[in-house]
Amino acid sequence: MELPQLLRVWRFDAGIKLRREKAIPQKEVAELMGVSERWYRSLESGDSVSLSSDILGRLSEALVLGPDERMVLYSRALDGAGVALADDEGAAEDQLALLRLVTGQTQFPAYLTDGSWNILGYNTLMATWFPWVREPGANLMHWALTGQEAREQMLDWRRHAEVYLAMLRFALATGSEKASFDRLLQRILRDPVCRELWAQGPKVIAFRQGHRYRLSLPHVSPEQITVTSQVLLPAYQHGMRCVMLLPQTPVLPPQLRIPAQQDASSAE
Repeated sequence: MELPQLLRVWRFDAGIKLRREKAIPQKEVAELMGVSERWYRSLESGDSVSLSSDILGRLSEALVLGPDERMVLYSRALDGAGVALADDEGAAEDQLALLRLVTGQTQFPAYLTDGSWNILGYNTLMATWFPWVREPGANLMHWALTGQEAREQMLDWRRHAEVYLAMLRFALATGSEKASFDRLLQRILRDPVCRELWAQGPKVIAFRQGHRYRLSLPHVSPEQITVTSQVLLPAYQHGMRCVMLLPQTPVLPPQLRIPAQQDASSAE
């Protein structure tokens, strides 16, 4: 979606956030920004207007935009100038250090992806919880959205799918690798459920930072596992993500579990 389309959608969303039954009018947005209604109409019509950081900040406030939507706005308005680019110098050495960081984790699952969610590395726990990461060409987004295994292991899967698709929309709106994202999206939209969810709206989400969710992994634990995802973005490695899944309670490996038939004294 281009900026004029996004602005119209965001005006409608602002009306919902403000508990109205329709989009807030252009005149109100202009008043909140301190500009003329004619100027705002020109912006929403796609005419060439001057956009400074101050104007974009006021526009974000007027449309009640969240942080992810603001990043899309700045990227669209400034033609990607607001998105940092990777410094290729020393990239291989830095990526090796990131792999060591991920594979060295022993307390919780951890993995490393590139900007298109291709799995670049993982630790032993990640491979134990999710063996699919060992497959050639493993891609987090493709597995999470199209895999039957994902729909069984991720409780309330549709809600997760909506988040992942919103992350794809964000990548398409702000990323420099649009051709790669387009190919990934086309593969995902072959699934009828994903096509239905994709058509529901233009929600965007940058990262799944701090997201808490429940997993059903019988091969790891007889109980449901609640984890919180922590996303680390390495400096000067644009697009790469170190992700760690922090369990709410420690998950013991099978060999350390106490059999249910043991009494308290033997367990002690």
